[in-house]
This record gives sequence, C-alpha cells and structure tokens, in this order.
Amino acid sequence: MRVIGLLSSGIDSPVAIHLMASRGAEVYPLHFRQDEIKEKKARKLVSRLKEIHGEKVKDLKVVDALKVQGPVFEKLRELKREKWICIFCKYTMYMVAEKYAREVGAEAIVTGDSLGQVASQTLDNLMVISTATNLPIIRPLIALDKEEIVRIAKEIGTFEISIENEPPCPFLPKFPVVRAGFSQFRKILEEIREVLPK
Repeated sequence: MRVIGLLSSGIDSPVAIHLMASRGAEVYPLHFRQDEIKEKKARKLVSRLKEIHGEKVKDLKVVDALKVQGPVFEKLRELKREKWICIFCKYTMYMVAEKYAREVGAEAIVTGDSLGQVASQTLDNLMVISTATNLPIIRPLIALDKEEIVRIAKEIGTFEISIENEPPCPFLPKFPVVRAGFSQFRKILEEIREVLPK
C-alpha cells in the first residue's frame, strides 16, 4: 500500500508516518513549507524515519505554502472570514495531497490528527475538511492523547527534532472556527473557489 503522509515539523505527524510504515505501508511524506527552519526540521524528521524504515519512507516532497495556500488565506481575509483559515489550510493540503497521490499511485492520505487537540481537529472540523478528497484519510493517532504520542516520538527519536525552536505559524487566526458547519463552509467554498489549488 502506498500513502501520502502529511508531514509538519511538529510531534504528531512523524509518529503517524512511523506507525503506517511499521504496518508495511510505503509513505510519501509531503511538507507545506512556511519557512526555512520548519522545512529543515521536516527534512531531519524524514532522515530519521528513513533510518528506521529504509525505503518504506520516500524522499520528502515540499510545497510552497505561501504560493499554494497564500491566495486562499488572502481571499478569506478579504471576505472577513479569517477564522476559517485553519479549516481551509487543511482542506487545501488534502487537495494537493490527492493530486500527489495520483502522481505516485498512492491510495490514501495519512495525517497526524488526534481528536480535539487543536482547532482544526474537532470532529465537526474533521468532517468538513475530509470533503476535500475522495481518497481515504487514515488517522493513526485519532484516539491517542498527547502523552502517548510523545512517548512514541521519544522512542523513535523524532521528539527532540520536533521540539526544536521554530517560528509560529504566520497564518494562524486569533479565533479559529472550532465547530464548522457544512452550509456555511459550502458558501465560503464557492466564494473562494477561483483561488483554490488547481
């Protein structure tokens, strides 16, 4: 099985990729570059995962977040919909991941989502975000709490890389949506459709 693994520079997503590779999946890591520091961390994380899993973990593919997602966030700000940025950040990631999946013959998208940890990971928001793709979305960490995820990260040697200092997310809104409704989401989706990734 081939999967696309969304990889940030944080703690959770490397653990999700590790768990999938441990089950025999070939994982194609995909990183959305916000800055040089986070990209370097993502590359170090992939190197460590390769040390563990060899060819099961493929080379990192990097996408320029400012170029691909920036126009979407600008449009949301223009429409006074800043609080939806986190939702559309993940939504556009899934769109890009699905396109990459077609290129490499992958059958699913893997994420480091853990239910309720941050704004984009409430059940309502996960349901809305998941409509971005027809591919199955695998969430190996969904029922784990942060302590369990950190324990695995320490065991596999990714934790120390993940906690290295980095700039904050430049796109994070002050008050992100935590309970996205489908009707409002669809309305906003139509308003920003022309700037979504192709």
